[in-house]
Amino acid sequence: MIIIISAPSGSGKSTIINEMLRRHLPLGFSISATSRPPRGNERDGVEYYFISPSDFRRRIEQNDFLEYEEVYEGRYYGTLRSEIDRILSLSLIPVFDVDVKGALNIKRAYPDSLSIFIQPPSIDALRQRLVSRATDPPEVIEQRLQRAQFEISFAPRFDRVIVNDDLATACDQTYDAILSFITSHRG
Repeated sequence: MIIIISAPSGSGKSTIINEMLRRHLPLGFSISATSRPPRGNERDGVEYYFISPSDFRRRIEQNDFLEYEEVYEGRYYGTLRSEIDRILSLSLIPVFDVDVKGALNIKRAYPDSLSIFIQPPSIDALRQRLVSRATDPPEVIEQRLQRAQFEISFAPRFDRVIVNDDLATACDQTYDAILSFITSHRG
């Protein structure tokens, strides 16, 4: 069993995933790798595995990644195969926080997985969230909004689409989807 959650940046995906972990579902968070530098108080091996762009490319050549994407020029994100082994060794269900292309690549590798797309209520609402986060300069916010429009076009390819108009409702809907998936697979 594998659970894949994807959303445009600022849609509340990380908050929803953290809430699922807090609700004591048997999930293990898959820590993604990135070539970008840490933001704020991010720590290596906690929020991400921070890998230099050259090391990231080397590890791609060594087939260390289940999936990866060059999201922006020189900025890679990916899922290390070793993460699945780490989580499964703990008898937990891997939950992935990945971009849409990564999500679809994982879904291809694991067709029986559950894929959930967290959608913002609108691009304007997403803009307000990204601005209020105050982590990115205006040009990066604009890049993220352009990418969000592209990512939203992939929503119909996911098993479930949850609109995060109200965080508590979106969390409950995500919890119900995951619990139903686990129950159906454990028989």
